[in-house]
Amino acid sequence: MFKVLSAFAIGLVFGTGILVSGMGNPAKVLNFFDVAGTWDPSLAFVMGGALLVTAIGYRLVFRMDHPLLATGFSLPTRLDLDMKLIGGSAVFGIGWGMSGFCPGGLVPVLGLGLTEPLLTAAAIVAGMLAAKWTSRMVSSEQPAGA
Repeated sequence: MFKVLSAFAIGLVFGTGILVSGMGNPAKVLNFFDVAGTWDPSLAFVMGGALLVTAIGYRLVFRMDHPLLATGFSLPTRLDLDMKLIGGSAVFGIGWGMSGFCPGGLVPVLGLGLTEPLLTAAAIVAGMLAAKWTSRMVSSEQPAGA
């Protein structure tokens, strides 16, 4: 139960930060990408602040034997860049640039009852399902020894 309450509290802090910083407003995010027009650098400051907090947090947390709510750290083991990672990153960036919503900023805004966040969420889910289906199709076409 403590893990669930912790996750809820962390999500609440994150969502509040997204809304207070204005990153739940797609126009503000899209203005960051409009370098030749109505450029708004505030997203860079939000990201910079997040990187600073993350860097400090990693330094503190990795001094511990294990996380507070888990038996061990779950860290990625792969270091290579493959086409799935590069392609997924490109699709993520294009979707973010078109809609003004990244998944983290989208979740707090869903509760406002606006159409755009719901359409964006539906597009994200559709993209996830399409990627899963495509991955299954490609893996089923691979020869047994490949």
